[in-house]
Amino acid sequence: MIKIKTLEEIDGIRKSCHLTADMFNELLPKIKAGMSTYDIDMLFKHFIESHGGTPAWYVEDFPGAVCISINEEVIHGLPSKKRIVHDGDLVSLDVGINLNGYISDTTHSVLIGNVRPEVRRLKEVTEECLQAAINACVVGNRIGDIAKAVYGIAAEKHGYGVVYDYCGHGVGLEVHEDPSIPNVPFRGMNPRIKPGMVLALEPMINLGVPDVELLDDGWTVVTADGKVSCHEEHTVAVFEDHTEVLTDLNYNK
Repeated sequence: MIKIKTLEEIDGIRKSCHLTADMFNELLPKIKAGMSTYDIDMLFKHFIESHGGTPAWYVEDFPGAVCISINEEVIHGLPSKKRIVHDGDLVSLDVGINLNGYISDTTHSVLIGNVRPEVRRLKEVTEECLQAAINACVVGNRIGDIAKAVYGIAAEKHGYGVVYDYCGHGVGLEVHEDPSIPNVPFRGMNPRIKPGMVLALEPMINLGVPDVELLDDGWTVVTADGKVSCHEEHTVAVFEDHTEVLTDLNYNK
């Protein structure tokens, strides 16, 4: 069932999302080649806990504060002292904060050093897809309009693979809520977008095929062909006359 949030609940979610934006603004410049993904996880964990929150992924038994996915890893990469960030990597950082019971969810992909032009272009297009998803997420449209907007840019215009096994979702009072928000056209339930919805929009776009595989660790999802994937995500709140990007890094402080 889709949870329609009250204005009070949206304000609580907004505070959590703004803290998440503050965290990314402070920590993104610190992500460098030579760091382990464990080092990165500890940076984010310390920020979250020192600001009165808890890592949202802990409630789902994820063994880290951040899903850190590098290159062919699409989502849910596990923090590890052995996994080192190298020059030329694309590093996806998927983080949520539980602040007083209100959940944020956002992802930013970082380009490390001398990145190949095709990878840099993939990131640009993924960001374009996210903005298109936000533009389509307005009262009166349907969830399928978001999917069409993303797919139209990534697959139809640029020929990239759009991940279909995983998707966006409702968020705010729990980490994962209804509705599911695919990034590809679909059949079946296609809810109307209504005021009070809080949604995590998250295109996952691959340089190659759209197919993915789950590694033996039970968490990490990788591209089936080993090519690079990019993931960008914002939490948005829908109002009658506008949609607010709650995790916008440049929110009006």
